[in-house]
Amino acid sequence: MLKMQKRESDKLEEGLARARAAVRRVASIRNNKSVIMDSNHIISSSIYRNPTAFLQSYKEMERRLKVYVYEEGEVPIVHDGPCKDIYTSEGRFIHEMEHGSHRFRTSRAEEAHVYFMPFSVTWMVKYLYKPNTYDLTPLQEFVSDYVKLISTKHPFWNRTQGADHFMLSRHDWGPRTSEGNAHLYNKSIHVLCNANSSEGFNPQKDVSLPEIHLYGGYVNPKLISPPSPTISRPYLAFFAGGLHGPVRPILLHHWKGRDPDLHIYEYLPKNLDYYDYMLKSKFCLCPSGYEVASPRIVEAIYAECIPVILSDHYVLPFSDVLRWEAFSLQVNVTEIVRLKEILMAVTEDEFLRLKEGLRATRKHFVLNQPVERFDMFHMILHSIWLRRLNLRI
Repeated sequence: MLKMQKRESDKLEEGLARARAAVRRVASIRNNKSVIMDSNHIISSSIYRNPTAFLQSYKEMERRLKVYVYEEGEVPIVHDGPCKDIYTSEGRFIHEMEHGSHRFRTSRAEEAHVYFMPFSVTWMVKYLYKPNTYDLTPLQEFVSDYVKLISTKHPFWNRTQGADHFMLSRHDWGPRTSEGNAHLYNKSIHVLCNANSSEGFNPQKDVSLPEIHLYGGYVNPKLISPPSPTISRPYLAFFAGGLHGPVRPILLHHWKGRDPDLHIYEYLPKNLDYYDYMLKSKFCLCPSGYEVASPRIVEAIYAECIPVILSDHYVLPFSDVLRWEAFSLQVNVTEIVRLKEILMAVTEDEFLRLKEGLRATRKHFVLNQPVERFDMFHMILHSIWLRRLNLRI
């Protein structure tokens, strides 16, 4: 039995070594093409750090990656999750791994590269947390018990102390919940919206999960087909949102009602439409709230309104392969006082280049049903795949 397990492990590691070598080989090849065609998919070179390396890595993932989903646990806290509204990305990923395409899922745990613990932190909060207590002990105890169960029943957790296991959470309390087990907190792959590098998020092993708000489970119809790039956008910048966290008060203090070109609201008047403003604005401001991520970033991508990211310590989604500077602006919180000056300094040519980048990157931030190549589900998996490639067992 032990010899068989060792053969399986050696086979996995040999395959990963070949994948690493293939990616390294193409990474050194200079690519001067503006677009790359792959099975009728257009890969725009400008938005990637290394487009040929990304494409090779993605193909290696499609060819090799196997995910084992633990069957332990009871619905709704395990094997289920919210599939609409603010926590969409958590439930949709769990649902896809459980019930969607099984291209990457394996029933043979011995052949898996990574192991998914399909518990929902959002549903833990709903069913285990006592409101207004701020006591996360019940959530941490559930995680502790879950890890104890799978590590007792299966040999795979103990083989790596959880380093090739991953959890996924859209909820802000995902990192705190993982404290229920020291190895889960320190070694496992965390796929989190709360990707704050100053609070323990480690981009070398963890994955930044895009935050997306699907009201009723669907993209707002106004964002499905943005207006033509030739249509004028009369507003320079737009933001509407409450005084959550440390960044927004600074933004509102300096710019709320101060300049007719910057439409900055604490709360948008009821007679105005949020998405109409996004579609009429050149830049959409995306400040952090209580936590670093914001659904405005994905909404801005859909609206082809250049995201202006106002956040400290936020590790942006898919930033190990995407050049965020090709389709967004990042402004230091200390520079908010100069915000209009910074936006006005963007030339028309630069603005059009950023718009082109937004159109090229949109497919990576769409939750399709059924899933499609290069969409958000696959990009999350690819980020997990990259962490596994870098892990030597």
